[in-house]
Amino acid sequence: MLLRCREFSGRLLRPLLQKQRGLSSHQPLLSARMDLPAVLEVLERLAPLSLAESWDNVGLLVEPSKPRRVSSILLTNDLTAAVMDEAEALRCDLIVSYHPPLFRPIKRLLQEDWKQRLVLRAVEAGIAVFSPHTAWDSVQDGLNDWLVGGMGGGSVSVLRQAHCSGPQKHRLEFSCKTEAELQRLLQQFGLVQCSVVRTEGGGQQVVLTCPSSGVTAAAQILLTDPHASRSLNITQVQPPPLLGCGQGRLSVLDQPVSVSTAVQRMKTHLGLSHLRLALGDQHTLDSPVKTVAVCAGSGASVLQGVKADLFITGEMSHHEVLDAVSAGTSVILSEHSNSERGFLTVFRQRLIAGLDETVSVEISRRDRDPLQVL
Repeated sequence: MLLRCREFSGRLLRPLLQKQRGLSSHQPLLSARMDLPAVLEVLERLAPLSLAESWDNVGLLVEPSKPRRVSSILLTNDLTAAVMDEAEALRCDLIVSYHPPLFRPIKRLLQEDWKQRLVLRAVEAGIAVFSPHTAWDSVQDGLNDWLVGGMGGGSVSVLRQAHCSGPQKHRLEFSCKTEAELQRLLQQFGLVQCSVVRTEGGGQQVVLTCPSSGVTAAAQILLTDPHASRSLNITQVQPPPLLGCGQGRLSVLDQPVSVSTAVQRMKTHLGLSHLRLALGDQHTLDSPVKTVAVCAGSGASVLQGVKADLFITGEMSHHEVLDAVSAGTSVILSEHSNSERGFLTVFRQRLIAGLDETVSVEISRRDRDPLQVL
């Protein structure tokens, strides 16, 4: 039976939690001179890079050696030679490429590799290159919310939840027989957060939270006390979720539609004349679609195991499609970048709203999916 609860603390840790910021809540940065850091600040507010997947290579990838005013920005889904030609012709100062042109480590910059050639051209032209990639996928009202919105209104949830960023922590739970014993142990800890509950028998039930980097040292201190060591339990603290952020979306439609209608809606939304469709087991074009799961780009890893009437993504392998179909889920494929490119129009308006009016923002006219239907 618990009789009394008290808080003991040394210097309390201040969690470095990433605060989710609304895409439309920011105000334009009114300045006679918008340099690259100022533009990067706006891009960060629109989609914090902390939301990107750990494997991704996002942010500023090419930085000119000489600071200068940013007056022209080009948005593209992929940075190709044709898009670089366009950027140079427009004399743009910054290319925002959804997909990072630099992904794997580079040991040398040579003309024989097409991506390295693009980097060299950007450096020589003094053009900065920035990539948001999976930060755009994850952020609330971002790419995946735009994609699922093509199916109409519905109750939308995140498939793979994003969590607040910050240092990892561990929780150590143990008990002490006396107040003096507890005080002796607490004096040996540095940066900790600790709560104590006095039990009916006069003992102390302790919960101590510390950075993961310090968990070994904390455990070693507790192991010196026979009573604490016998009751010690260590668990990792899960960071709180960032509501509305994460990879993929699931929508329970307000009004169910047929598979045929779903295809037509996505053609209109993506601006395409053709889509690829695999009908789920026992499905027809007239089968009702009540639940839709989407993931822009190559979404099989996010969509795997999700229960839905319809999957919408850019690409899936042959066997991944077979798995979905056998589970009774129909699949719409648009090709990889066709599931992403339309969001550039939405993002352009948001970016313009956050920039000085002297900065022009254009969408590439040379950017397109490499696959065509003939």
